[in-house]
Amino acid sequence: MKPAGLYSGGTYRESESAMSTTPYVLGIDLGTGGIRVLLVNQDDGDINHVTTSQYPSDAPRPGWSEQNPEDWWTACCQAIRRLFDDRPDLKAEQIHAIGISGQMHGLVALDDQDMVLRPAILWNDQRTSEQCDEIHRRLGTDRIIAITGKPVMTSFTAPKILWMQQHEEPLYRSMRHALLPKDYLLLRLSGTYSTDASDASGTSLLDLQRRDWSEELLQSLEIPIEVLPTVSESQEIVAAISSMASHETGLRTGTPIVAGAGDQAAGGVGCGIADDSIVSINLGTSGVVFSGRRTPPHDPSGALHGYCHAVHETWHVMGVMLSAGGSLKWYRDTFEPDRTFDEIIANASDARPGCGGLRFLPYLSGERTPHAAPNARGSFTGISSDHDRSQFARSVLEGVLFGLKDNLELIRAGQPDIEHVRFTGGGSRNKAWRQMAADIFNTPVATVNVADGSAYGAALLAMTGSGRFRDVAEAMTSFVGTLDTLHPTSAAEQYATIHEEWQSLYGILEPTYTG
Repeated sequence: MKPAGLYSGGTYRESESAMSTTPYVLGIDLGTGGIRVLLVNQDDGDINHVTTSQYPSDAPRPGWSEQNPEDWWTACCQAIRRLFDDRPDLKAEQIHAIGISGQMHGLVALDDQDMVLRPAILWNDQRTSEQCDEIHRRLGTDRIIAITGKPVMTSFTAPKILWMQQHEEPLYRSMRHALLPKDYLLLRLSGTYSTDASDASGTSLLDLQRRDWSEELLQSLEIPIEVLPTVSESQEIVAAISSMASHETGLRTGTPIVAGAGDQAAGGVGCGIADDSIVSINLGTSGVVFSGRRTPPHDPSGALHGYCHAVHETWHVMGVMLSAGGSLKWYRDTFEPDRTFDEIIANASDARPGCGGLRFLPYLSGERTPHAAPNARGSFTGISSDHDRSQFARSVLEGVLFGLKDNLELIRAGQPDIEHVRFTGGGSRNKAWRQMAADIFNTPVATVNVADGSAYGAALLAMTGSGRFRDVAEAMTSFVGTLDTLHPTSAAEQYATIHEEWQSLYGILEPTYTG
């Protein structure tokens, strides 16, 4: 039950007397475009307040993507300070713990005074294809997959470090600490060098089974283990707010901080995914298909990527599609800029499944899973003079879902008894697109009661670390649930045939795969 409070415009708002004693946690998510801070009630799991702050990215060369870590810290302080400004009744003592999630794979290089040596190289930076090839040559692709659960990709951290070795040798020789983005925030909040197994497993330097750094990989790449932070489990308390950070944020000195998680693992927690009975699909700019595993996953082909989960002694597999909702945004911006996404989807619903043979391949930014093809490009095929705007729009929606189904089928091959798919992200808000997903996946599709997946997952990790729950699984069971569920219709059988036809189009992109 909720404590005594007030309702305003359909949103729960606690009374001042209740707020003065309510225990809270903070869930902080360091995204690519900005930071998000959730104030979450430990008693009932309600999100009580949200603040955000933005920061820019830089692309100094084509294919490069960088940010200034100092901008992250400034945004973090601003968002937390704004939380206290917006809620003058809130006392710092009421915040019992803090959890941080963040964009994965980035490299923050620091000197011996913890000064940033160069702008952070982000997950979407593409400069390291030669370094990826070199790492595969040094150890062999099979061995890398056996250790880390996946091949080395340009987004990962190890090839970024190797790039610094080769192209910025003076800076590399000055580097004393190599941190992931969220762990830089942890350092600024506490003075502690620490990471968690989920985020570390996205570096291509972690032994997936041991959940710790791989000495074999580090020796092969000539990376001293001393530059890497200590690896802990996501719910473990690893640090506390320092007096300096207290002054800059308003948080209480000594407030515990848990190790946190990479944004995808934290999002899995926020979506209630702990084992292999349920799959989540985040339909944002990119598309992420995510499922838990009780044992370290191993796909010798490297198509399905394995990571450590934020749930203790649990792993997860993940397929990533680079242009999911981004494909719809491209279509809207290019062809129907005066319409909203909902209007475009409503118009697309007037077209019949399959769009009269019109097909869309959603590889606008290359592809990651199941095709490790950074140079792949998208395509409309089967166009005739009979096709209208509604069919073009529907073909984009179908093409995105077909790509996600490719990832889902990789997961289903190892866990055939999937109960349902939990849909999150901006694309999940439209019921017509969700129904299309249920038909194309031939699986029930449900939404969840949590909108801020990664930040909320970080908050659940903080609750576990503070002792509110025995473990992360109990936290998820207590506060994460499904809302409406859509079931496949008679269109599912038709879509199975259309998907097979759609897959036959891969061959037209083969020339770009070799580039």
